[in-house]
Amino acid sequence: MITPGVSTLQHGKSVNFAKNLMARKSVTPDDAGCQKFIAHRLTKMGFHCQHFLIHGVSNLIARWGQGAVHTAFCGHTDVVPPGPLSAWRSDPFTPFITNSVLYGRGAADMKTGIAAMLAATGRAIEALDASTQSLWWLITSDEEGEAEHGTRWIKQYLDEHGVMLDRCLVGEPTASQTTGDTIKVGRRGALSGTIQVIGKQGHVAYPHTCDNAIHKASRICQALTALSWENGTTDFPGTSLQITHLDTGSFTDNLVPGRTRIEFNVRYASPHSKNSIRDLLETCIFQCAPDSRITWSRSCEAYLSQPHPQNCFIQTCERAIVANTGRYPVLSTSGGTSDGRFLAGPHTQVVELGVPNRTIHQVNESVHLSDLLTLEDIYTDILRTL
Repeated sequence: MITPGVSTLQHGKSVNFAKNLMARKSVTPDDAGCQKFIAHRLTKMGFHCQHFLIHGVSNLIARWGQGAVHTAFCGHTDVVPPGPLSAWRSDPFTPFITNSVLYGRGAADMKTGIAAMLAATGRAIEALDASTQSLWWLITSDEEGEAEHGTRWIKQYLDEHGVMLDRCLVGEPTASQTTGDTIKVGRRGALSGTIQVIGKQGHVAYPHTCDNAIHKASRICQALTALSWENGTTDFPGTSLQITHLDTGSFTDNLVPGRTRIEFNVRYASPHSKNSIRDLLETCIFQCAPDSRITWSRSCEAYLSQPHPQNCFIQTCERAIVANTGRYPVLSTSGGTSDGRFLAGPHTQVVELGVPNRTIHQVNESVHLSDLLTLEDIYTDILRTL
């Protein structure tokens, strides 16, 4: 384990890599040259790198080795917009270090994860056997956006070329306080819905001639929020539904509205599927208002990686964390969605492991150097055990 704040020639490459990547203004879906920088370093290690531009999205697929066991590192080079520049301590795309803390957009989500793996790959590659192992890098510039042409497309590419991943490590920020305290072994699914509630417009003084769409929408909202879901736990949250917006159009104080739009989002645990959630909610909505119209969007399937009896990747990651931090990680499925959902499957164990996430998407996003250097060591040990 690296002493906090200490950087040596052997263990400091991830810091320089991170600063190089963070200096590139790669707001979704712009890659801003990040993947060319990554590919340049990987090519020197013997990787075969391919670049794909899909509907404005940059995707990098790199492979080392020709073995039958396929292990992948998955990540994204895009970042969210910085927000008000005046609120930042300095230019968000000019990374700087003070008191052993690295500041800048992408410091946590997730250019440091890529930097740590880039450094770790350089340290571990000589220990791998190219005849038995295939090591993949799967990097996109469209994770923070719609995610239609990024990792989803990469998975289709792998399928078309007959590549079935055995293990996948996602470099998303997963820790709560310090690197290694939490890893994600799955994520809840997500589904957004829009309900158009149809009523009949009229004068408020003659309610018997009207059908108030707000009143009908209220009944729908009450029914949706009254649905009973599994409770879950802090680390493995259950299903939840939130009403996110109500809209009745222009307001007039003596007019009964004839239409109301309800927006909602549901986060569902792995026992459910997109179809089962949709069927349940449509039944509930139509019982309240049969003439409503429902459309669905931003569907993200849930996934949960199960332990394997042999060569369990979850255990491999746990052992690397214990070796470098002295503690076992919490296994969790909390948080939002991630690209891990596109790669997970009965054959593919997906583990998400990265730096602390407490500043992600915030002004003055940051990471302590000790967390970055520890992640580099953990990744190195994971690769060496392959």
